[in-house]
Amino acid sequence: MLLVMHDQAGAGSPDNFDRLWTPHRMAYIKGENKPTGTGPGDGCPFDAIPEMSDEDGLVVARGESVYAVLNLYPYNSGHLMVVPYRHVSDYDELTPAELVELGEFTQKALRALRKASGAQGFNVGMNLGHVAGAGIAAHLHQHVVPRWGGDTNFMPVVAQTKVLPQLLRDTRQLLADAWG
Repeated sequence: MLLVMHDQAGAGSPDNFDRLWTPHRMAYIKGENKPTGTGPGDGCPFDAIPEMSDEDGLVVARGESVYAVLNLYPYNSGHLMVVPYRHVSDYDELTPAELVELGEFTQKALRALRKASGAQGFNVGMNLGHVAGAGIAAHLHQHVVPRWGGDTNFMPVVAQTKVLPQLLRDTRQLLADAWG
């Protein structure tokens, strides 16, 4: 095996690593667009998204009490969330109608992802509260993450980087078309 040393022009010792730069992730790291408080008027993106066009908000489908939206910082291609319009933070705060539609939208998300991408499995769930891992704890949302055999490789394991093969706008259109 031939190792090629890369000149780093004074930026440390050469280490044989190529770099994959993802400056767009800095917004996520810095917490941009995170709510500034816990109320519905405190900058919550889940409150702002319904006011946007589907394309600008990455909305896949809209219901009466919930909507489906692509995750702006996805774990996998097609990672979407089902979100109630009403600003609530806990599952037990949902009305019966919201609860039913959230379940129906989750089923539709699974069907659309299978149809549009051939997903072989899914991670579905919620993180309720900051200590449980919720990035935006003030507004309940359910994640639907499509999975495929072998979709975890060295990039996320070693480099903490995901390589997504499709632009979010293209993924949104495929899923909206498959929503049916």
